[in-house]
Amino acid sequence: MKESEILELKKSTTELKEAVISIASILNKHQKGEIYFGIKNDGTIVGQVVSEKTVREISKAISDNIEPKIFPKINEVVLNEKKCVHVEFASNNVPYYAYGRAYIRVGDENRQLSAKELERLILDKKRDKLAWDRETCKKAVFNDIGIEKLKWFLKEAGKEHHSVEDSLDRLGLLKEGKLRNAAVILFGKRPQEFFSNAKLRCATFATINTSFIVDRQEFEGNIFYLIEKAEEYILKNIHIGMRLEGLRRIDVPEIDRDAFREAIINAFCHRDYYEYDSVNVAVFKDRVEIHSPGELYGGLTIEEIKKKMVSRRRNELVASMFHEVHFVEKWGRGISLILSKEPDTDFEVVAGIFITRFRRKEVEKGVEGLVEGLVENQKKILKLIAKNQRISKKEMAKKIGISTTAIDKNINTLKRKGLLKRVGEAKGGHWTIKEK
Repeated sequence: MKESEILELKKSTTELKEAVISIASILNKHQKGEIYFGIKNDGTIVGQVVSEKTVREISKAISDNIEPKIFPKINEVVLNEKKCVHVEFASNNVPYYAYGRAYIRVGDENRQLSAKELERLILDKKRDKLAWDRETCKKAVFNDIGIEKLKWFLKEAGKEHHSVEDSLDRLGLLKEGKLRNAAVILFGKRPQEFFSNAKLRCATFATINTSFIVDRQEFEGNIFYLIEKAEEYILKNIHIGMRLEGLRRIDVPEIDRDAFREAIINAFCHRDYYEYDSVNVAVFKDRVEIHSPGELYGGLTIEEIKKKMVSRRRNELVASMFHEVHFVEKWGRGISLILSKEPDTDFEVVAGIFITRFRRKEVEKGVEGLVEGLVENQKKILKLIAKNQRISKKEMAKKIGISTTAIDKNINTLKRKGLLKRVGEAKGGHWTIKEK
């Protein structure tokens, strides 16, 4: 076993206070988790004295020191012929407090929440009860809806058009005769007049960082228009190859078109519309990034969305409309589709922004031209850096399967050969691959 954001291991009940804090931390992040007593944090099973008194002590510590109250499952289990205690818990009444303080799970550690973070957690809870896309857009009227866009949608969805009001009502986009936010953001003539974040920002950079901008553009409009513009922008600023099918010439982008289109749709479908920021597209020399405001919804982790066909939707109404015109599937297969087309795609959450990162093929070719005469691990290091210039030595060691000491030795060799350079400090800096 290995500790994670939803699993805590404790050597014994002498660490009961720390375990209670871990329960509150995990609940505040993921709303479910588990703890074992009798297992060291390195996964070694040492066993634990288990009696009715032991179970009562654990139950009492949780009941007395976590607010709001939770009701975990506490069971004796036998692992490697040694008795342990397994505690399983799940509840979504966040925020949770342990010993009067609120904590959050970060990796396998518990960190006390700041006042601002706690305020955000409480606000997120309120948002869950009143989803943005279902709220009424108080100032909007039916004349603000673009009839042509609505007719296009109904045709694509195989539905009849009667009147604007009737059609939107049948789609569930009205509330007590008023336009919901989803109706305006999807079909509004000028939704930016009601929502300042109804926009798309795009930029192309000359290098692998943001130091030199080649092009910058901003678009405003309904979601369908912005999706179209994001797709056009990427195609305009990446390399397009070709293949022949019989006598026909077929354009082949260096990044699969279906993959980045899916990422664009996901960005607009699942973004947090309460946030002021827009969806952003950034084209670098080595990669393309799509930034969507808002962390993963409902406590999901990147590992879960990559390995399991599961999704939690922040904007159910918007997602439902996308499904009507086959933009998304109800089975949460968007991430698996992206990875099937572009297996090297990275996903990351930074400062509340969900980032989808595609690797550009031209960079891969450039790296291939540099690896001649290098040992295998040095080749792997260059390819990892080409994919993510901010990757840490610890991450490299984990991906390659060697120690950080070995990473250091190989990096020093690459530096001596003039192939690698570090720009900036250890924190906040990045690597650059120097072309021959």
